[in-house]
Amino acid sequence: MRPVILLLFSVFSIAAFAQNSIQFHESGWKAILAQAKAENKLIFMDAYASWCGPCKMMAKNVFTDEAVIDYYEASFVNAKIDMEKGEGPELAEMYSVRAYPTLLFINGNGELVHRAVGYHAAEQFIELGKTANDPSLQLSSLTKRYVNGERDPEFLRTYANAAMNAMDPKADQIAEAYLATQSDWNTEENMQMILQTVSSTDSKMYDYLIENRAAFESYFGKEYVIGTVQNLIISSLADKGSDDAILSEVKKLYQEAYPEYADELYANFSMEFYLQAGNTAAFAEAAVAYVEAAEEDPYTYNNIAWTFYESVEDPAMLKKAIGWAEKSVKLMDAYFNNDTLAWLNYKAGKKGKAKKAAQKAIALAKQNGEDYSATQELLDML
Repeated sequence: MRPVILLLFSVFSIAAFAQNSIQFHESGWKAILAQAKAENKLIFMDAYASWCGPCKMMAKNVFTDEAVIDYYEASFVNAKIDMEKGEGPELAEMYSVRAYPTLLFINGNGELVHRAVGYHAAEQFIELGKTANDPSLQLSSLTKRYVNGERDPEFLRTYANAAMNAMDPKADQIAEAYLATQSDWNTEENMQMILQTVSSTDSKMYDYLIENRAAFESYFGKEYVIGTVQNLIISSLADKGSDDAILSEVKKLYQEAYPEYADELYANFSMEFYLQAGNTAAFAEAAVAYVEAAEEDPYTYNNIAWTFYESVEDPAMLKKAIGWAEKSVKLMDAYFNNDTLAWLNYKAGKKGKAKKAAQKAIALAKQNGEDYSATQELLDML
């Protein structure tokens, strides 16, 4: 009997392990639709890509949560479909999947009723499911009410937040409709909506953000607000035409938004712009301007110096990069910047200085338990 008991235990263990996640149906899309219609349930589709980090995190941390499993197993027909394989590309086009993960809720007729984008923790994910199962809160229902002319402020706020979470391109339009009902935009809730939904430098919300930048920074932090403005400026450049037109527009927008940081922000943008374009000469000139405008920082000096090692051949510019690497070491004597200094000197033909910097980098790495194999390769060549 012992082998039988062990066999039964093994089967039980495998079954228990298999249940430790939402059970996603692997049948074809038509079969999943048919099951949803037969059971009168919505389909939850995890629209993912194999390379997507947040998708993997949801699979590991969220889909295995017991409360999530209980709710989603009881409430939905669950499907997990790679948008880049099999039926995925066709479904991605059908349901306008542009980011990952996209979390879709679809009825048995194949009609999208609700959606959200991005990583959701377990509690958020359960709330998302409850919203999708509430006809009054489904994005499709909210859209119909909006199209039919409903403009109640509470409804508009709910709709704007739902559209924002779905990355709906109309989210900013809906948010502006909501804000038009507000006598005071300067509440934390309204300012948060502006930050989260503004998508264009041509919008009223962007103008308000720039005019009230200090208030936004006091609520949400300077770095977050600057990052939001930078992303908006960059996203506004798609139809600006020539490189000169793009750079001129960026300079103007930075001057309007952040006059006190405009030179540094513009120099940073133009440096990245030229590097991506493969124009190393213009990149090098822009990098010099950026370093001169930026505050002293060992990481900034090191990162740009290393990019020069990888991309720049001009001896005069390499000399500048060596100077930045030396400044980085002076500010923070560490393995990473001594390694950069060693490689730059090697590229510039200064083998004695390269050897000295490499030896120092390796000594520091040994002290701190860091991997110095790349530096050792350099030292072996010298």
